[in-house]
Amino acid sequence: MLDLKHIPIGALIGLVLTALFAFVAIFAPLLAPHGMGEIVGDVWEPMSAQHWLGTDNLGRDLLSRMIFGARTTVFIAVMATALSFSLGAILGFTAAVVGGWFDMVMSRFVDLLMSIPTLIFGLVVLSVLPSTILVLIVVMGILDSTRVYRLSRAVAVDINVMDFVEAAKLRGEGRTWIIFREILPNALSPLISELGLRFIYAVLFLSALSFLGLGVQPPDADWGGMVKENKEGIVFGIPAALIPAAAIAALAISVNLVADWVLNRTTDLKGGRGNG
Repeated sequence: MLDLKHIPIGALIGLVLTALFAFVAIFAPLLAPHGMGEIVGDVWEPMSAQHWLGTDNLGRDLLSRMIFGARTTVFIAVMATALSFSLGAILGFTAAVVGGWFDMVMSRFVDLLMSIPTLIFGLVVLSVLPSTILVLIVVMGILDSTRVYRLSRAVAVDINVMDFVEAAKLRGEGRTWIIFREILPNALSPLISELGLRFIYAVLFLSALSFLGLGVQPPDADWGGMVKENKEGIVFGIPAALIPAAAIAALAISVNLVADWVLNRTTDLKGGRGNG
């Protein structure tokens, strides 16, 4: 059972905020006071009892757009992170275990992809593909899997030469067993830390794509697109664009706090078992 008394204040704040974002994303249709594209007032109305965050550039309720935007942003980021980790970790572990020409080809291919700036690569690919949610998830997941591959391979190469892995090979265990039963459990600590960073990167990457017009397409709401839609209001002192920008920053910081705490906790537990 999780003991809240022993959780650092920063990690506790991160847990609360992350849980809040997840709750809002899951129950968005029940929490939003208005429809995602429903026009309920004048353009850029100020905050009031009727519209807690005011209205946007078309007169839509900004709070409702923020809630539905949370659902879109979190869903795409989670799915893209899951794809990048599944693809990158499996290929990285396989390259380390198989070695030889497979390792060389995969590593050089990953180096080629990483030599191209990710945002520019994403813009080029999405400019010729339809900007659907499925395409966004696949493109973001594949581009981000290169980072996971590099980390997974580096960790797996060190683990692959350890005695317990050599013993498994002598017992006749196959590569699948070695990857999932020997290497993966011992590579969780760095991967857990990287998981939070990759999720944060996915949120920021999606927001950048939407701000540039190649991410989530209107009338669907996501936080990056909302910043783009309301950016002209900043000149007139209207905070409609700053609210989704602040939400992006809050989500990134909260997930980072949780990831750091989980990594430290995992490291401490391993250290405690080692000292015992």
